[in-house]
Amino acid sequence: MFEIRVKSYFSSAHNLENYHGKCEKLHGHNWIVEAAFIYHSLDNTGLAIDFRIAKQQLAEVLEALDHSYLNELKILKGMNPTSENLAKFIFEEIRKKNSAVSSVSVWESESSCATYRQS
Repeated sequence: MFEIRVKSYFSSAHNLENYHGKCEKLHGHNWIVEAAFIYHSLDNTGLAIDFRIAKQQLAEVLEALDHSYLNELKILKGMNPTSENLAKFIFEEIRKKNSAVSSVSVWESESSCATYRQS
């Protein structure tokens, strides 16, 4: 089994709803997102997936989030834009194009990350 991981970035603002503390106020992050893909075999070139393709699949999802106010995005309507919910959203969007996605991790800071994977 082969695991391929790619990272990308986006910047956005949000505020957490039904939360009592600093994060209930409008604030921003430079998010780091890592997507992992699992493959059981390699193609005839010896690749599980071209890194360029995996990066492109992740970038297409992040483009819709970049430089936005997440609480007002139609694609996130009804979702509290927590790191956990963003990880699940990004996972589900990538999965529409690539069923080999195994997890998505969303870092809102150097020391805080949420990961979503289907069980």
